[in-house]
Amino acid sequence: MLYLAQDTGDSNILIYVIAALLLLLLILVIFLLKFINLWIQAYMSKAAISLFQLVGMQLRKVNPTVIVRAKISSVQAGLEIGVRDLEAHYLAGGNVINVVSSLIAADRANLGLDFRRSAAIDLAGRNVLEAVQTCVNPKVIDCPHPSSGKVAAMAKDGIQVLARARVTVRANINRLVGGATEETIIARVGEGIVSTIGSSNTHKEVLENPDMISKTVLAKGLDAGTAFEILSIDIADVDIGENIGSRLQADQAEADKRVAQAKAEERRAMAVAAEQEQTAAVMENRAKVVLAEAEVPKAMADAFRSGNLGIMDYYKMRNIESDTKMRRQIAGDTDDADPTGS
Repeated sequence: MLYLAQDTGDSNILIYVIAALLLLLLILVIFLLKFINLWIQAYMSKAAISLFQLVGMQLRKVNPTVIVRAKISSVQAGLEIGVRDLEAHYLAGGNVINVVSSLIAADRANLGLDFRRSAAIDLAGRNVLEAVQTCVNPKVIDCPHPSSGKVAAMAKDGIQVLARARVTVRANINRLVGGATEETIIARVGEGIVSTIGSSNTHKEVLENPDMISKTVLAKGLDAGTAFEILSIDIADVDIGENIGSRLQADQAEADKRVAQAKAEERRAMAVAAEQEQTAAVMENRAKVVLAEAEVPKAMADAFRSGNLGIMDYYKMRNIESDTKMRRQIAGDTDDADPTGS
């Protein structure tokens, strides 16, 4: 009986172990079924990605679908890109599919772009696939932007000239990292247009030879330090604006007129002040004369009392005064005041 109980206990333990192993195997199969489809795709495409590598990607927080798709694309295109490189770029925050697509396009165009440089461009924030496409198929940039109207400049004769250019550029793979963007190209081309028009003697020269602007601007090497190579600059439209020179001259004439009016008003005020001072001086002198004339009767009375002036002398003086008054009236002098006060 003891042996029979011991055999029954061992059988139960064995059943439990087998059940646990079956359960573990079932869990493992369910877990692996998630990657079976990807593994079959990779195997059929000769991408050389094992099932355990897919599990490891999941554990490293890497999206296995993205890596498998990128690896299959590179293998089908004949490019040798390691799975670890793809995982590293994914973990760095890069766009793995975009990088692989750019490498395939660059390989077809024989641009000599490798994975490290493409990954660096992508991590720098540039669209590496668009850059490769621009390198193969140059793009056209409007200068200025259509929403900004036209570039306005003034020739030496004072006439405003409005121009709009179209710049054909090609991406420079070697300068994509650290190179200036399209905004710099637009700003430099606009500056070159303004400088060229401003150095023209007349606006007619610009209208007759608009290609003069494009040739002059293109010769300045405006693509230095940018991520693009300027292929051509074409003047799309040239118009005549306002007569800035005549307007500035009119404004200057108006300003000069105001200055002259201010100076004339200043001189008039000074003249009025001088006249008032002269009038005040004359009035002061007249007051002194009146005061002096008021002393004459007193002096004559004193002379009569002291016997220094006789009656005949007085009449003789009066006759002289009357004769002087008559002469003044004949001469038109209105000042007929009697100096003696009588």
